[in-house]
Amino acid sequence: MVCFRLSPVPGSGLVLLCLVLGAVSSYALELNLMNSEKVTCLYAKWQMNFTIRYETTSKNYKTVTISDLVNATYNGSICGDDQNGPRIEVQFGSGFSWTVNFTKQLSTYSIESISFSYDMKDNTTFPDAKKKEVFTVYELVTFRIPLDDIFRCNSMLTLEKHDVGQHYWDVHVQAFVQNGTVSTKEFLCDKDKTSTTVVPIVPTTLPSPTTTPTPKEKPNTGHYSVKNGSNTCLLANMGLQLNITQDKVTSIININPNTTGSTGSCHSQTALLRLNSSNIKYLDFVFALKNENRFYLKEVNLSMHLVNGSVFSFANNNLSYWDAPLGSSYMCKKEQTVSVSEAFQINTFDLRVQPFSVIKGEYSTAQDCSADDDNFLVPIAVGAALAGVLILVLLAYFIGLKRHHTGYEQF
Repeated sequence: MVCFRLSPVPGSGLVLLCLVLGAVSSYALELNLMNSEKVTCLYAKWQMNFTIRYETTSKNYKTVTISDLVNATYNGSICGDDQNGPRIEVQFGSGFSWTVNFTKQLSTYSIESISFSYDMKDNTTFPDAKKKEVFTVYELVTFRIPLDDIFRCNSMLTLEKHDVGQHYWDVHVQAFVQNGTVSTKEFLCDKDKTSTTVVPIVPTTLPSPTTTPTPKEKPNTGHYSVKNGSNTCLLANMGLQLNITQDKVTSIININPNTTGSTGSCHSQTALLRLNSSNIKYLDFVFALKNENRFYLKEVNLSMHLVNGSVFSFANNNLSYWDAPLGSSYMCKKEQTVSVSEAFQINTFDLRVQPFSVIKGEYSTAQDCSADDDNFLVPIAVGAALAGVLILVLLAYFIGLKRHHTGYEQF
């Protein structure tokens, strides 16, 4: 977590801002505003990206995706006072800014409006834009939340207006924190309410707590990719099998690539592959760089419906799997297990991933997982050889000592 301590701004007192490069993940924003008494007055954690469709000088249309928020700043964010409500302001990239305003009623507060501005004079993002000017999209939201609750929406929320799409997910926000303590009582968005009220399907025979699930057949291999603009930035081929234990009942679930969608994002230090289907809200694979010259699987997040109607959710951002040199891909044809927790493992088959440095949409030279086995066996072999030599030396020493002692007795 990288924290920025900024000088006081009007109406907010001391502001403590934190940008988390690990999100719910390494691609999420987290904001903790403190007032002059160093007490939390506003808390927010969320993920977002933007798509912008624009006209080019050749009278064609292009669409760009804005998702790199790593160097975001929060100048102008305030806790609010008697005249002004709380406000979150985020600046990122070359001339992008995003603002959300809140208002308070007697027993509720509202997300009142959201605005997004972008500068098409930025030749890097819009190199051939016909109109070189600043555009602002303004949306009235007026969404009311109980004053003591934190708003939560894990589902994707989309606002579309004037060729701009704003996409938000994994949102947690409380604009009027009471007594400096962020509430644990959640007010869910409609999409999350729908997903958590699925009518349970009760099996005719309940498995006993010690029942071992019947092993499933090998899952089919899915072919997934993520694009940054028109260029492919992440490639992944893998068969996935989820092993989930909840309430002492274990389920084995093969992911069907034919009914599974994929999205994601690519940044300089992190990359995300997100899978979803009718029963999987999201299955995230988050990759990161190690020492600037290797990549690895750092994080897995899952939220899905099980066959009994319950929701299983888990996240672990402290993993270390699928390590390979930057500029190469990682490959493992044999079955591997990613142990996310005691209750959640992922079995992978015919795996090949490359989350960075993809050139022309093709995999680079692969590092095979068998190399890891070889690297593990080498020190064992060397240790065994040294142990053997040591044993021979000791035997020779004792044999020589015994002969020497026998010679003294004869004398």
